[in-house]
Amino acid sequence: MRINLPTWLTLIRLMLLPLMVIVFYLPFHGHNVAAAIIFVLAGVTDWLDGFLARRLKLASVFGAFLDPVADKLMVVVTLFLLVASHRGGWSDMMLAITAAIIVGREISVSALREWMAEIGMRATVKVVFIGKLKTLMQMVALVVLIVEHEKEARLLSLYNIGEWLLVIAGVLTIWSGLHYLRAAWPSFKTEPSRGKES
Repeated sequence: MRINLPTWLTLIRLMLLPLMVIVFYLPFHGHNVAAAIIFVLAGVTDWLDGFLARRLKLASVFGAFLDPVADKLMVVVTLFLLVASHRGGWSDMMLAITAAIIVGREISVSALREWMAEIGMRATVKVVFIGKLKTLMQMVALVVLIVEHEKEARLLSLYNIGEWLLVIAGVLTIWSGLHYLRAAWPSFKTEPSRGKES
């Protein structure tokens, strides 16, 4: 299998994730800013691989599979880092609850899309504007929270902005998830074929 440029960018995004984790925990001044920069670079590859795939007509089956996997890993790994670095308090509890909502939604929608693809109805749950807005809100919130995650170094107002942006992203997460569920709901009412029964 030949790997094209957009898919290489997706692979680079995946390779940046463990680097971000390592930098996040390294004990040097500014490690949080460095981790945030790596996260932003990963986000840029996300935009760039999609742009090149469309512009140069380099879409591939492997790339179409790998891209959403890399996107979800970016968000989930970062949320785990942030939740693990905080221990107690209402603010940290809100972060943990929001993270659980976002991760739960990602798993649920991924399963829904896989099932819809299996019955030939994948287009029914295609990405909509609210999903893209949710992703943008998540990315901005996560960058702010990575930079401000050290309690002793926080600019409180900036950290709070990051928290509320993530809460808004959580609300949009639920909203977009319900949109996908509603679009797929008629398919749940159909009888499964014998070959697909579990």
